[in-house]
Amino acid sequence: MTLSHTSEQYTSDLTDEQWAIVMPLLPIKRTGAGRPIELDMRAVLNAILYLVRTGCQWDDIPRSYPSHNSVYYHYRKWTKDETWRAINDALRQCERERQERNAEPSAVIIDSQNAKTTEVGGERGYDAGKKVNGRKRHIVVDTLGNLIDVVVHAANIQDRDGAMLVLYKLSATVKAHIQKIWADGGYVGQLVD
Repeated sequence: MTLSHTSEQYTSDLTDEQWAIVMPLLPIKRTGAGRPIELDMRAVLNAILYLVRTGCQWDDIPRSYPSHNSVYYHYRKWTKDETWRAINDALRQCERERQERNAEPSAVIIDSQNAKTTEVGGERGYDAGKKVNGRKRHIVVDTLGNLIDVVVHAANIQDRDGAMLVLYKLSATVKAHIQKIWADGGYVGQLVD
């Protein structure tokens, strides 16, 4: 028996076509002992997408979705087992093919962004060039702007070193297809071997 929760529709909800792509990637089958999953996984995923789109707190997810505790449990589980990476890769590949491109990009763009942060919630550092005390993220996208990967670290790590972190994290499939990397002047030096 699967519990269905969504009676209201939100702009962040998956279409049937999107759900057909994502559903096989979700680790829905329970392995080992324990109660079988009774939640509607589409409603769980829609609740996460609602939270991301609106920026609301976990406690403020509408009641038409499953309990925020259940939604957060699956969000964390999918983060740890890299389900989110698989979903992002599949959606990126579908979008590239829809735009009549190869599924994997031959060129990527890397850039960084600093964000001021407090001491709470993880490491931080001081970027003297930007005069920011916080964190820095390095993002790799394809030429259509689709996310490939991201790394977040203390802001005191130089762009070139942060680039190495995100480039080495790329999947072997993506690396095998890349022929060109665009980067700004902050990435001076050799980025790849």
